Amino acid sequence: MYTLKGELKVIENTQQISDSFKKREFVVLDASGQYAQTILFQLVQDRCELLDNFKVGDNVEVTFFLRGREWTNPKDGTVRYFNSLDAWKIDPLGSGSSEAPTTADNAETFVAEGDDDLPF
Repeated sequence: MYTLKGELKVIENTQQISDSFKKREFVVLDASGQYAQTILFQLVQDRCELLDNFKVGDNVEVTFFLRGREWTNPKDGTVRYFNSLDAWKIDPLGSGSSEAPTTADNAETFVAEGDDDLPF
């Protein structure tokens, strides 16, 4: 798990991708380094609601997982790799939202068995 502190720059609406999958994207501005970075995160399934009590401009701390996957194009066999930053928890910071920290009740539902093995 990783964390990042920054300012909410963009909050998108929830997208229903299929009958059984939905996601919601948001962008956090990380100004902690020499050059500010705009970092895209996603919330999936029941976590899409974690942003409901926040607004653009709020300072937050995002706890997230770095996910990677391989995809093979069925037409030509080309292999592509994708990464995503899957937000797990969003907490307000400083003068931003005054809402209580937003978490899920059951952390084990997010990580499939065996997914916690790091390659290093």
